[in-house]
Amino acid sequence: MPDQTELDSEPIELRPQSRSITARRSLGFAGANAQIANKLRQAADILATQGAHSFRTAAYRKAAESVLSLDTDLCTIAERGGRKALEAIPGVGVSIAGAIAEMLTTGRWTFLDHLKGTVSPESLFRSVPGVGPILSRRVYETLHVHTLEGLEAAAHDGRLEQVGGFGYRRAAIVRAGVAEMLARVRRSLPANHQEPPVDLLLDVDREYREKANAGELVKIAPKRFNPKGEAWLPLLHAVRGNWHFTALYSNTARAHQLGRETDWVVIFFHKDNEAEGQCTVVTETRGEAAGRRVVRSREAECRHHYA
Repeated sequence: MPDQTELDSEPIELRPQSRSITARRSLGFAGANAQIANKLRQAADILATQGAHSFRTAAYRKAAESVLSLDTDLCTIAERGGRKALEAIPGVGVSIAGAIAEMLTTGRWTFLDHLKGTVSPESLFRSVPGVGPILSRRVYETLHVHTLEGLEAAAHDGRLEQVGGFGYRRAAIVRAGVAEMLARVRRSLPANHQEPPVDLLLDVDREYREKANAGELVKIAPKRFNPKGEAWLPLLHAVRGNWHFTALYSNTARAHQLGRETDWVVIFFHKDNEAEGQCTVVTETRGEAAGRRVVRSREAECRHHYA
């Protein structure tokens, strides 16, 4: 079984050459499909070394083999049939289709970046028209969103306009830009998309922090904010019923600046027939929930949970 260092050293990086999937066909479908399959295999190998449930590792390996066996490039499949067409690929399904869609759209896979300790939401947001380095950092630090879908939601519901440097016009530019980036692969999203109840998320957060403090978890060496290359970042894989979770501290610039690198916990989650999602759990500093752990953007549910 390869160790973490060997996995992290593979120089595989999808780089979208345009926001249009059609324009990216110049990569050659065999090469693009192979790169995505390689990322799926990397995730399977890393999860295996970290002790994740065998179901997850087998699912990613099966999907990788299926992608390699295709006689059509994934860009064309997504362009013609949207997310539903990706889900229909044997061995893929809803959750992994979402991962493939993210790779086709942005050239990255946030979940894999977290597993390898190379995540940078700010660099993802800089690919959106109207969002530069400073604004991308403000978006992440203020809204705690990690994905283009999260950024788009914030642009639509008014939260983005509350971030310094954004107003109605810039938010409109962001809405249009993200919509263009996601349009080709977002058709036929699951209508009944569900997220885990907050009690499950808070329980995973509790288990993660308790085991991290006790030194019982595997640790990875993140690439960012780790000049000595030390394996210090604890990582938990957990199962609750049909839900699969991966939890780790938020190793971001803002977390380090505020001294919250062992407080903010990022949790990835998915289950069969559900798209992969993520959230951040933090210790609330204001209001009636001050001092309690809350799931960002689901504070009202957390207050009800504690009532």
